[in-house]
Amino acid sequence: MAVKAVTVVLDEQIRRRLSSTARSARAPARDVLRAKIVLAAADGLSNTRIAAGLQVGVDTIRKWRGRFAAAGLAGLSDDKRSGRPRRHSAEVRVQVIAVATSAPPFPESTWSHRRIADRLAGTGISPSQVGRILADCDLRPYRVRGWLTRKDDPMFWTRARDVCDLYLNPPADAVVLSIDEKTAIAARSRKHPGRTAAPGRPARQEFEYVRHGTVSIVAALDVRTGQAITEPILRNDSVTFQRFLTMLDTSIDPAKQIHVVLDNGSSHVAKATRAWLAAHPRWHVHWTPVHASWLNQVEMYFSALTRRVVRHGNFPSREDLITKIETYVIEKNTTAKPYRWTYDGTPLKAA
Repeated sequence: MAVKAVTVVLDEQIRRRLSSTARSARAPARDVLRAKIVLAAADGLSNTRIAAGLQVGVDTIRKWRGRFAAAGLAGLSDDKRSGRPRRHSAEVRVQVIAVATSAPPFPESTWSHRRIADRLAGTGISPSQVGRILADCDLRPYRVRGWLTRKDDPMFWTRARDVCDLYLNPPADAVVLSIDEKTAIAARSRKHPGRTAAPGRPARQEFEYVRHGTVSIVAALDVRTGQAITEPILRNDSVTFQRFLTMLDTSIDPAKQIHVVLDNGSSHVAKATRAWLAAHPRWHVHWTPVHASWLNQVEMYFSALTRRVVRHGNFPSREDLITKIETYVIEKNTTAKPYRWTYDGTPLKAA
């Protein structure tokens, strides 16, 4: 008498989770297989059909189908294996964690597994054992992530919403500009020629290079059209910035109002720049919050410029770098499209 397969029923949330795992290219293969087994079982397929489709044994299908039916998602995890008894006591494990979460000795800045083992030499622990203990705690003392300490800005979300509203609802019959500088772009040439890509082989670029100085530019992006104007600059100061604003002011229809997004760079907030803006009432400034230059759309333009021209470019002189930047800008303006902005300036997560 045939044994009836265990019935599997999934709610929508668990089905979505299992489907995501089954499609994942990064999840462990065992997790992908188990997710596919449960999904097929929930669709009413027999163990034999599932085994044939996934090319595994029927006993494997029966095992994970039954474990899920009995314990849900928790049943798809491997049972803990007893393994060899621990060589080090809980006290030693705590010492390892305590050292890994403390400041390293002068003058070093980060811990390594070997340095932690050396610090605890009296316990007889090895660097590999330190690594296993820290891995169990998901603790990586050799990894450091940067973060920014910033004072509370009561205007942060007000300014963010103002900038985003300008992008999403630009004033009628007005010019909307995003302006900023990109400084210290290195003009570097490779010591030896690179090689182009070939089937099965990426392009190759010589590691060693020769420096030929740096180039700085100031750019104004038209938010409505996606076109940009750039200009090389020798100094990133208020005088240079005012000269650029004056050039824009004289080239834009005097009947139009100008709305401009600026970050809090020194050349933008200088007294002389503020005086210039006050003397030109058709200019309306929308300030990004402090440390939020990512809200300035021209940064997206600079990112594309870096990827397309600068990062892997070969520049035998500053003039060559300037020429290639200007050529890129001119050609891009012929096919430019505005960036599709969707963020509305509200928190992406609950506080």
